[in-house]
Amino acid sequence: MDFNIVMITLGVAFLLAVIMGPLFIPLLRRLKFGQQIRGEGPQSHLKKSGTPTMGGIIIMLALALAVLRFGERNMETVTLLVATLGYGFVGFLDDYIKIVFKRSLGLTARQKLLGQLVVSIVVCVLLVQMGHSTDIRIPYLHFSFDLGWLYFPFVVFLMLGTSNAVNFTDGLDGLLAGTSAIAFGAYAIIALNNTQPNIAIFSAAVVGAVLGFLVFNAHPAKVFMGDTGSLGLGGGLTVVALLTKAELLLALIGGVFLVEILSVIIQVVSFKTRGKRVFKMSPIHHHFELVGWSEWRVVISFWTAGLILAGIGLYINEVL
Repeated sequence: MDFNIVMITLGVAFLLAVIMGPLFIPLLRRLKFGQQIRGEGPQSHLKKSGTPTMGGIIIMLALALAVLRFGERNMETVTLLVATLGYGFVGFLDDYIKIVFKRSLGLTARQKLLGQLVVSIVVCVLLVQMGHSTDIRIPYLHFSFDLGWLYFPFVVFLMLGTSNAVNFTDGLDGLLAGTSAIAFGAYAIIALNNTQPNIAIFSAAVVGAVLGFLVFNAHPAKVFMGDTGSLGLGGGLTVVALLTKAELLLALIGGVFLVEILSVIIQVVSFKTRGKRVFKMSPIHHHFELVGWSEWRVVISFWTAGLILAGIGLYINEVL
């Protein structure tokens, strides 16, 4: 029965996103909420200038409506929605400032970090209220250790790191929509295996919403999700990992996101310390574009890598 509800939730979220697309995309276009393309990026992206952005609103609404319809009204649901919609709101402010005030970088780094910190602290308070375990489990080894109060700085670090890693991944048509669907799909399976139907329902709702969004975001994209979608997905993915007690597996199941943010860190450190770039451009998906890969080839390759990593993560977690 739980599996049936999970699949129904996925289907409903998918349909909601598909229905919302033709409603929101013309509205975003009329409001002139078009993407500004940075001149230092790949030249092939300049033609995307003006494509409606902030499409993450479609994802956030579709998943929230599906979760509220099929999920239980409990602390788990509240925490998941606070993380996802809270981070999504920070992303919305960033997108709005970029577009309306013509500031290419949106919120300042300090402002964005502050917003993310506030949402992360609220999530920590909710975890305490629900009596969430502060144990860290080592997958496959059947070993765990208690971090005690240090668990909550770990939660904040994980939320900030994951949301920004997911945000860096959103650079090509369909790239983040596909990789996030894979990651949330893996956690839906873990949640079902743990007999955590509410988390499985939430994860399925995200999968359905991003796949519905992908109908309009696949190359050539008719709409971009913007930080509204990418930050929201990163916040939600982190809390799903926390609630399933598969925090450490996030580095594997979300391995594509980890590689993306590491490529940025490596590039910055290398340039500042040696004056040399390791990659032609970071995040790393742009490097592959600049060495001659087509955008679609990069996306399919990263989706494939995400599927393989998710499969390994499920195997280590003894689900497969």
